[in-house]
Amino acid sequence: MEEISSNKSFGGLQKRFTHQSSALNCEMCFSIYLPRQLSPDTGAANLKLPILTFLAGLTGNDESFAQKAGAQRLASELGIVIVTPDTSPRGESVPDDPDAAYDFGLGAGFYLNASQAPWESHYKMYDYIARELREVVAGHFPVDDDRHALMGHSMGGHGALSIAIKNPERYTSVSAFAPIVSPMNCPWGTKAFTNYLGDDRSLWAEYDSVELLKAATAHLPMLIDQGTTDKFLEKELKPELLIEAARRCGYPLDYRLRQGYDHSYFYIASFIEEHLRFHAQHLGV
Repeated sequence: MEEISSNKSFGGLQKRFTHQSSALNCEMCFSIYLPRQLSPDTGAANLKLPILTFLAGLTGNDESFAQKAGAQRLASELGIVIVTPDTSPRGESVPDDPDAAYDFGLGAGFYLNASQAPWESHYKMYDYIARELREVVAGHFPVDDDRHALMGHSMGGHGALSIAIKNPERYTSVSAFAPIVSPMNCPWGTKAFTNYLGDDRSLWAEYDSVELLKAATAHLPMLIDQGTTDKFLEKELKPELLIEAARRCGYPLDYRLRQGYDHSYFYIASFIEEHLRFHAQHLGV
């Protein structure tokens, strides 16, 4: 693992690293915020802090949240490590959409394990997020991986919800800004799932949060945030599908509709404090 940048922020350090990923078969970048409690001058040599992993959306990367969301101040106050991975595998050997579309290929991994050629050799973002990156972070930083929350935006919201619902024993809580709640039922998801997973829709259900919620036997604290002027709301996001599924199966869902807010990081930055405090409650800080 190689450190490629480090910037002091609110008493802590915002760092960026590269490492070779075995799950994705390429070199990957990730960013990590280490709050002030981990500074050498605090004297807390044996301190281990909880983790919040944030998954970015289409066109994002590992730096999107770190540079735009404004989370460092409160993360440093609360003592939460924030990990932000990239949104897909990268590199010259990694296949991309032949039309260079923003919603498929590089930058659009959809946090699943692809099974179709030529994507299956690299596009294993589910394994990377749920397993490999967690092990890398736990092996190199003073973190308590038993206290681990998950959050995401748009495509990353889909990733956060689907991964957390499938692994409730491994996460303390999950939240999402403007998530794609049912990729099986929107154009973005249909395109990605057809290419990555093939035509068998029963395989798609393994990565669809609405379908996963219907079958969930364990419940996590869940917060969903949505802006009313989001241009993707009706066609791509469809939060009403998740709300109805949660109502039918008794899943505890905190849904917050924000009047006048869109899909941007201006919206995320406006409410990131609420999400951090929501996760802090369940992380025990």
